[in-house]
Amino acid sequence: MTGSGKLAVVFGGSGFVGRHIVSALAKRGYRVRAAVRRPDLAGYLQPMGAVGQIQPFQANLRFPDSVQRAVTGADVVINCVGLLAQSGAQTFEAVHVDGARAVAKAAREAGAARLIHISAIGADSSGKANYAKTKAAGEQAVLQEFAGAIILRPSIVFGPEDEFFNRFAAMARVSPALPLIGSGLTKFEPVYVGDLAAAAANIADGQGVAGKIYELGGPEKLSFRQLLERTLDYTDRSRMLLPLPFWLAKLQAALTWPLPNALRPITVDQVRLLKNDNVVSAAAVSEGRTLRRLGVYNPTAIGSVVPAYLERFKPRGQYAHYRA
Repeated sequence: MTGSGKLAVVFGGSGFVGRHIVSALAKRGYRVRAAVRRPDLAGYLQPMGAVGQIQPFQANLRFPDSVQRAVTGADVVINCVGLLAQSGAQTFEAVHVDGARAVAKAAREAGAARLIHISAIGADSSGKANYAKTKAAGEQAVLQEFAGAIILRPSIVFGPEDEFFNRFAAMARVSPALPLIGSGLTKFEPVYVGDLAAAAANIADGQGVAGKIYELGGPEKLSFRQLLERTLDYTDRSRMLLPLPFWLAKLQAALTWPLPNALRPITVDQVRLLKNDNVVSAAAVSEGRTLRRLGVYNPTAIGSVVPAYLERFKPRGQYAHYRA
């Protein structure tokens, strides 16, 4: 049990990425404090470990005092908090930049040995998307406060609770067509959430070089069109892929702005992100700043995981192949 007795604090521990990191750390013997805004809704984390091993703890990145309380006694701190779309006080600036700085500062002052910050391959200080710019500014803030922090930049992350395959599979269930934004040429290198969690746990155990930024991608580079085709194939759906120029996708996103994020097909900021490929850079590969250097040698392919959790979107529902 590599982390036996050590305390790992995971901000955003109840989220899609966070819950998998909590599970990976618990299996290695860490005591895990899941710092979340609503600990009353995070009880499902506790069965991932032994009795008392995982503790939901109230903290909000917008309130530094709560962040400081959460990291008390921490050996390892991991920040998984991120936004795909802004809502109310939860803005990109507040969460990606100010929140990331608060976590890094608190981790340093608490004497944590390791800080792991989950960012994104799309992080770009000169990008047009606010998401990309604030992700890059957040990385800078983290390294200013905690010089030895290790930053992970994954491509799109897939897994049972993901926001990509599940979203488009649900859309295909009711819509006769799926939007092929920008002709579907944008490239991605999807990484399995379990591999991302394993990399984070390996860093907690001592792997990785302090102060470095690692870019994480899976075993396949696929275009947006290919990802939608895979989604339709896995759900046994036949739908038209409707080419949508970037300008028209941006207009559509602007017109749906008043709707809640859960009902919006895409935001203007996400359209801007789709103009750039989301793959591991040549520099990261040549310098060894990839999953392999973090101890994940055989990344999981989409085809070995996604079909199982998209089965519920098939025309006859889940487990239909068991019926006579």
